[in-house]
Amino acid sequence: MSASSGFGMRRRLLLAQTLVLLAGGVTTWVVASVVGPPLFREHLHRAGVAHDSNDQFHAEQAYQHATALSIAVAITVAALTAFIVTAILSRRLQHSITEVAAAASAVAEGHYDIRVASPRLGDEVDELATAFNRMAERLQAVESTRRQLFGDLAHEIRTPVAVLGAYLEAVEDGVKPLDQPTIVMLREQAGRLVRFSADAAALAQAEEAQAAITPGWVDAGEVARTASAAIADRYAAKNVTLSTRIGGAVRLWADRQRLAQVLGNLLDNALRHTAAGGQVTLAVTQVAGEVVFTVADDGDGIAAGHLPHIFERFYRADSARDRGRGGSGIGLAIVKALTEAHGGHISVASRGPGQGTTFIVAVPILGPAAARDYGQRVGAPTNW
Repeated sequence: MSASSGFGMRRRLLLAQTLVLLAGGVTTWVVASVVGPPLFREHLHRAGVAHDSNDQFHAEQAYQHATALSIAVAITVAALTAFIVTAILSRRLQHSITEVAAAASAVAEGHYDIRVASPRLGDEVDELATAFNRMAERLQAVESTRRQLFGDLAHEIRTPVAVLGAYLEAVEDGVKPLDQPTIVMLREQAGRLVRFSADAAALAQAEEAQAAITPGWVDAGEVARTASAAIADRYAAKNVTLSTRIGGAVRLWADRQRLAQVLGNLLDNALRHTAAGGQVTLAVTQVAGEVVFTVADDGDGIAAGHLPHIFERFYRADSARDRGRGGSGIGLAIVKALTEAHGGHISVASRGPGQGTTFIVAVPILGPAAARDYGQRVGAPTNW
């Protein structure tokens, strides 16, 4: 619908101004007609003008004509001023609203790069434009992430599917026999697909972990020892030394299974990027109100330019994170999501390629909900 069709905002504003002016004019005329003449007549009597005389009659006539003329001129000037100001403001306001409406329609059609200018018509209208731009930016980021995600998904699935298809076609054509090496290759590629599917599901759960977290009091050292024991055989098979250092008994309010998943992913990541004969250390310490888990290896290392992106989905730092290592590229994204779901934070440090990597996970001893409950019981601050 066009801006001029229907009973639009500009017409409504002009009608409102007209009604206000009419009400003011009628009120002024009634007051001048009812209250003015008696007061004017009283002053004439005090000035010595005889009652019902010709002088009084002409004076009252002059008063009424002057009053009518003054009211008419005042209302006319006020009406013209109000109409001009209303027309200018309503035009600007209508233009701004029309621009926002057109931009909203464009966003609805998928044009997320559109923005609207601030109309400078007051805080409320400016905040509307700012809020719209923030919404468009957020939708654009979500759409960009969605496209990248689908592209990465297609890329990750394409390789094992292509290998499976090529091997099956070769077996069907009799080019390759269905011997043990071929079966091993088929199983390996099928396993990659299964692992990728499991990792994608785990990432989806991790990013919704605020609702999935079921915290309780857990022993941080016990969780670390359990995670190390679960992966010890794989470390031994690759001849990589795994050391666990527990800095005293520390209990924290966390989801034991999710916390073990964080440590398991970090230990798996360290193993994949540490050569035979290398060493990985899992350390647990308490720093102020946090439990700090540190996983350090002397393996591939990461170049400084890749460190800011290492927790992004499907990100790999060239040869140190290549697809040949069997990773899906979302293990560290799962770690970050689960850590933040506990109210914690994660960081990574490396002196460069071949210099090893250190991941540091800090989780508050009291989670947000537990901190609030503790603060209410003992009267302590709850800004954990």
